[in-house]
This record gives sequence, C-alpha cells and structure tokens, in this order.
Amino acid sequence: MKVIHIEDLDGGERDVDVENWRSRRFVLAGDKVGFSFHDTLLRAGTESEFWYANHVECVYVYEGTGTLLNRDTGEEHELRPGTVYLLDKHDRHTVKATTDIRTACVFNPPVTGREVHDENGVYPLVVEA
Repeated sequence: MKVIHIEDLDGGERDVDVENWRSRRFVLAGDKVGFSFHDTLLRAGTESEFWYANHVECVYVYEGTGTLLNRDTGEEHELRPGTVYLLDKHDRHTVKATTDIRTACVFNPPVTGREVHDENGVYPLVVEA
C-alpha cells in the first residue's frame, strides 16, 4: 500500500509545472499498476492544445470552469465541476480555462513522467524498462 499526500509531490520529479498548467503525478508507469494518475491544474485565462496519440486519457473536473474543444469536429463542451471527458479516440483537443481548472486524470498506457509534449501536444510513447 502507498499513501501519497499532494504536498509530498511539490517541487519533486513528479511535479511538472509549465506556463499554462501544472501536473502532479501520484502514480506513474514505474509504479507498475497499469495506469498513471495525475492532479492537473489548468491556469485561468490559458488555452492549451493536447493530442494524446499514444494514450487514452480520462479527465474528471472537480474545480473551475472553461471549455473543451474537439479540434477534429469543432464540437465545444462546457467544463465545470462534475464533468468527465474521455479521450478514447486520441482526440486532438484544446482546453480553454476561464478560471483555474483542477482535474484528476488517468492515462493508459501509464506515462513515465519523462514525456514532454511535442509541437502537436503529443506525448511520445515511453515505456519503463
């Protein structure tokens, strides 16, 4: 059993903090449980483009408001507490944060923590040895 408090992640290798967002990774591929689990903050007033071509992601919004744009279809969806979105078709998407948005995210296959979004917002598929 592991117990992790979010503040235990602050400033460590599992805390990824960039201009538009911050992701604290509770569970990564190295934990060998078949998924990764993150708490992610999308900063108010930002637009972030993502495309998980190599992963499926499920996102639960528990704080804040904004919109989710499917860049392939043009569909736009309201984001607010209690919203879940599942990127089950490797959807190219943009998140527009009206306020700070706090989310809990699950990735499969799990991310290692070493991935960096490329120019298309894609995480490469990195596997643990």
